[in-house]
Amino acid sequence: MLESAEIGHQLSKAEYAREEPKLRTALLDAQFRLSVANRGPILILLSGVEAGGRGETANKLTEWMDPRFIRVVAFGTRTSEEAQRPPAWRYWQALPRKGRIGIFMNAWYTETMMAFIRGQIGDNKLQARMHSIREHERMLSDEGVVLLKFWVHLSKSEQKERFEKLERDPRTRWRVTRADWNAYRIYSKSHDLWEHLLRETSTGEAPWYVVEGADDRYRNLTVGKILLASLRNALAAKPATLKHAVPPLAPSVIDNVKLLRDLDLGQKLSDRRFASDLERCQGKLAKLTRHKRFAKHSLILVFEGGDAAGKGGAIRRVTGALDARQYVTVPIAAPTDEERAHPYLWRFWRHIPAQGGIVIFDRSWYGRVLVERVEDLCMPTDWMRAYSEINQFEEHLVAGGAIVVKFWLQISKEEQLRRFKEREKVAFKQFKITGEDWRNRKRWNAYQKAISDMVDRTSTEIAPWTLVEAEDKNFARIKVLGTITDRLERALDR
Repeated sequence: MLESAEIGHQLSKAEYAREEPKLRTALLDAQFRLSVANRGPILILLSGVEAGGRGETANKLTEWMDPRFIRVVAFGTRTSEEAQRPPAWRYWQALPRKGRIGIFMNAWYTETMMAFIRGQIGDNKLQARMHSIREHERMLSDEGVVLLKFWVHLSKSEQKERFEKLERDPRTRWRVTRADWNAYRIYSKSHDLWEHLLRETSTGEAPWYVVEGADDRYRNLTVGKILLASLRNALAAKPATLKHAVPPLAPSVIDNVKLLRDLDLGQKLSDRRFASDLERCQGKLAKLTRHKRFAKHSLILVFEGGDAAGKGGAIRRVTGALDARQYVTVPIAAPTDEERAHPYLWRFWRHIPAQGGIVIFDRSWYGRVLVERVEDLCMPTDWMRAYSEINQFEEHLVAGGAIVVKFWLQISKEEQLRRFKEREKVAFKQFKITGEDWRNRKRWNAYQKAISDMVDRTSTEIAPWTLVEAEDKNFARIKVLGTITDRLERALDR
């Protein structure tokens, strides 16, 4: 793959002078139409050999196009803030929105290669990372992101010549560092790794384009023309509709709704026992979240449940044990325009806490496989692939030190009706009951099926679901607190 780039392509000044103005005009027009149509976004990954000219090409693209709608992000050594979060966090923060173009310099590929070269990961972890990269890029593509991956290549002799030329000129000498010459010295060792990485991660939805970097004019025009073709393809593509492109999940041989039916909703806890258990559990939670080992972890609590199931009350008993400076509660409602302009998981990634922090999600990313599925707010293909995407997301969180605790609070249909009517009678609770709650109630059976599928497909060893019998609020709140403290104890004892 890389040898094919070492052909010695060159472009004369006259040829460049003819081609460049036409390409620039076409790119500006396509960029404007992409912005107006709110399509894409386009994400360009620029990787390659040091001194290959990636920076010059990124500068040329921003020169050719409107800089208001294109952003270049160069990823280097992780900042202290980035180091406190899962590795993928910083890439999600930088993702461009629909209608925009983003250029990532030294993104997840450079990070993976350097980790392997430095001996920080071995062959098995390298393979695992490549698998994770393929899944991540497939998810971005499914969400409408157009991925363009360029490997800008130089032969070893060309790289040396480029370094020496830069060092001879006082104006550019600063650009050549000791790290660059170290990269040159391990060129031969790195070459096989580059080949392997490109071969294993070049996919139908995100293929690699290997571009020779020796001739600036050839390199810039080649990248620009591929970008123009991708912009035009994105504009010509038909927008997705809510038509059922594939049939829903086939009925399970096992009746997985039995998970909910078999819950003993009759379990109760007396007020007296609740008061003593609450004090004990909150004290234990407070102690654990202040433990010195917790500084290497974060805590992510996910609360899901039917309308009037008692999520708010359970959350308040949890926060009653926490330092207000340590946690954030994130209520999830219908996505905003800004959130719709990004891939689905973007709005959740932006709230992921640093190590030592706590985030409580009142509803969460599971909305895609619950309300969006039942209410036909997304295509079946979207919620069907969401199960694996969610599992991958939670794997990233746990790999970054997060302790993920997920609760589904279950009540009976009869108890929900009783609570709805109670809310209508009590003045300070009336805001809690809306027409949407009554409408959701009519789809009770559909929601029970969706809940069961969710638990069945996303309860994993690293992030299991806890089903909470919530008919009795006292019992539910103590079970929630007890589960959190148990999970924290196990994590901190490792």
